[in-house]
Amino acid sequence: MRLLLSICLAILACGWCDGLRILALFPITGKSHWIMEERLMIKLAERGHHVDIYTHFPMKNPPKNYNQYSLEGSLEIAVNSITADNVTHFGNVNLEKMSYIAGDRLCDLMKHPHIQKLIKNPPKEPYDLVATELFMSPCYLAFGTYLKVPVIGMITSSFIDWFSHRAGNPINLAITPGLLTSFTERMTFWERLQNTFITNLIMLQTDYYVNKQNSYVKRYMDLDVEIPELYKNLALILVNSHHSVTGVTTKHTGIIEVGGLHLKEDGDPLTPEMQKWLDESTHGCVYFTFGSMVRIETFPKSLVETFYKVFKRIAPVRVMMKVAKKEDLLPGLPNNVMIQPWFPQVSVLKHKNLKAFITHGGLMGTQEAIYFGIPLIGIPLFGDQNLNLQNVARKNVAVNLGSFKNVTEENLYNAIKSVLYDEKYKSNMQKLSELFKDRPMTALDTAVYWVEYVARHGYILQSSAVHLNVFQQNLLDVYGFMLLCVVTVLYLVILLIRKAKNFVFGHKSCLFKKNQSKEEESKKTN
Repeated sequence: MRLLLSICLAILACGWCDGLRILALFPITGKSHWIMEERLMIKLAERGHHVDIYTHFPMKNPPKNYNQYSLEGSLEIAVNSITADNVTHFGNVNLEKMSYIAGDRLCDLMKHPHIQKLIKNPPKEPYDLVATELFMSPCYLAFGTYLKVPVIGMITSSFIDWFSHRAGNPINLAITPGLLTSFTERMTFWERLQNTFITNLIMLQTDYYVNKQNSYVKRYMDLDVEIPELYKNLALILVNSHHSVTGVTTKHTGIIEVGGLHLKEDGDPLTPEMQKWLDESTHGCVYFTFGSMVRIETFPKSLVETFYKVFKRIAPVRVMMKVAKKEDLLPGLPNNVMIQPWFPQVSVLKHKNLKAFITHGGLMGTQEAIYFGIPLIGIPLFGDQNLNLQNVARKNVAVNLGSFKNVTEENLYNAIKSVLYDEKYKSNMQKLSELFKDRPMTALDTAVYWVEYVARHGYILQSSAVHLNVFQQNLLDVYGFMLLCVVTVLYLVILLIRKAKNFVFGHKSCLFKKNQSKEEESKKTN
């Protein structure tokens, strides 16, 4: 009887645990962001949870319990859409434009028929959790308020400093470089000064722009709530970082590192042509891509010619180069270079003949290179890419050229030769790969565990700092009060000294005057 009861309780417990209803709102248009988010949502569905997902990238054969609501066609997708001119523009950080592209524009998607139907007619069976990306569109945190459930926030980069105070995680800027800087956790005085100024300036500017998103929440959800209040809905933050790469930084208990969550041991298969090319690259092969968004073929003629000259010089080493539109590529491609509009990146990186990876420093690709032990040559373009490459360059697993504007034939050639033939890069990368993999659970399993944990326990991981403003979080009010006390005490001490001085010297002066007057009187008498 007891055994039967135990079995029944176990079945009921598993059924409750595996029966979560999750609303996943991912309106971001970047495919590289979506890769991480999709991986987790699919895994949750495979574990028996019911996932309703709103996305620009619906899959053809979704798993059971994975219900897709397509946002396709509502916005331009950021796949092979960024040209060299865009890169130059992005290089000059414009937070107003960024807050529109990745913020206001996405918040305005709340008017989409699928999302409006969700708002006006939510399912009868209530959701247990909401999941969404944290970047520049905190308006979607309003669904936590609207549905009265905890929110899981996903960050596809390293932890984003400009809303750290809102998430109840005031960061230590002495050891935590801002996302849009190129510093490491070991900074000089002047770097710490710059880091503090830049990070706080970005925080203030971002607050100014995103706090206006409450107008979309009011218009489309009829909720009158301020944006800073919405961050209090966050019960868990999953961040795409790992201390082996970024160093040790301050994160409270509710911020879980799941760097490499998107990684799969087995990627999409190589085509026969790619397989043959790699198998025959007995002197080694270099993989070159600027990611899923940027089109290499749009860069200046002089830069593309530099690539050609360098690739020709490193022969018989071969090159695999991602080019979205072959017809737009400058003629003169060397014979040792294969170009394709797409490569199955994981399968390329894990091939035994792949020796180096020329990358723009996107975090997903950088993590894949670390996982498979491939040294890097970095040409950062915008955003957090320079920071990502600085993190690996200081570990001697990469050479960071700093910018595509810095690339010359000689420095690119020397960088490739160093990575190919200096054993320290391969050796250090293998050590870093071991550190990156050495975890009690995989990043994906870690994320799943904590999502289910929050479903069971609610806001238990939330920091009480979410209820404090930035002055209170950094104890500026306390330091200000202490300074006021010190100034007050000093003022009183100085005042007392002056009073005592006046009393002592004033008393002596009176005695002196009395004595002087007595002497004058005695002289008159005589």
